[in-house]
Amino acid sequence: MSLRLQVKKPKEQSTEYDVAIIGSGPASLSCGLYSARYRMKTIIIGDTIGGQLNLTNIVENYLGFPKITATDLISRFKKHVEEYDVEFNLDRVNSIKKEGSYFIIRTVNGKEIKAKSIVLAIGLKRRKLNVPGENEFAGKGVSYCSICDAAFFKDAAAVAIVGGGDSALEGALLLSEYAKKVYLIHRRDQFRGQPILVNAVKSRKNIEIVYNSIVKEIKGDKKVNSVKIKNVVSGEERELQVNGIFIEIGFEPDIELPRSIGIELDENGFIKVNEYMSTNVEGVFAAGDCTNMWKGFRQIITATVQGAVAAYSAYKYLSEKWNKN
Repeated sequence: MSLRLQVKKPKEQSTEYDVAIIGSGPASLSCGLYSARYRMKTIIIGDTIGGQLNLTNIVENYLGFPKITATDLISRFKKHVEEYDVEFNLDRVNSIKKEGSYFIIRTVNGKEIKAKSIVLAIGLKRRKLNVPGENEFAGKGVSYCSICDAAFFKDAAAVAIVGGGDSALEGALLLSEYAKKVYLIHRRDQFRGQPILVNAVKSRKNIEIVYNSIVKEIKGDKKVNSVKIKNVVSGEERELQVNGIFIEIGFEPDIELPRSIGIELDENGFIKVNEYMSTNVEGVFAAGDCTNMWKGFRQIITATVQGAVAAYSAYKYLSEKWNKN
């Protein structure tokens, strides 16, 4: 195991590491920090620093920061990690294979990395509606990120947003500051988001809540100009004239990578871990939203906790397995 602990970044990346952290969100950054403090040679591999936190606007529930933008919080996380000898590879993992005692990681851009242990902190992927017109108008009025794209709809006559959780509620509030009219389409008659957000949405005059409804089709010419919706209670169908639609119906696990190396998943596709973030595969740990730990309560602070625990477990694993050599 590497015993180096430096406060400057290396000029060139190596190809062999004590721990490779797959993903670049809060869980990954926390894991990277703790891994470096355990004097493990560490690399974080991910295409977007901050992960899903980039899809948030204002953070008000992270300890020590009563109110901070997600961008600023990500910057602080990254700056803290960079105080240690942690390497970043802004890339996406294509495959992981076990060869002897090492894991061989190959990235989309062709880099090959050897690691003695792995922490999977791959987060979740956006869930789609899977309706006609969704793929056709992706990027042409169909968006999956209110935070990212709201400003493109400044002064739009109307936009729609689909969902009933915090992301949809926050998105509706943000969009109401840009578009003249916002339709919030929810398949149930009650929201599952935080009451404070629900109350804020209900009090916003240019937000119209469309309960008990689902999107049947997204229509347009060169870009979105309407959505066809159906009331699931009455069966009534109607068409809303909108300039865009934001799909905020949650996330689902990406099962391909963990399954490729024999990681055991639960019935919903989340990585099974124990209380120390260990998976069923020796030397592989997991942290953050991709795990089956604390489902139903996924927060930035819980992700960072899991990342720290995963780093500890990787350290214990390497201490016991590699220090005997």
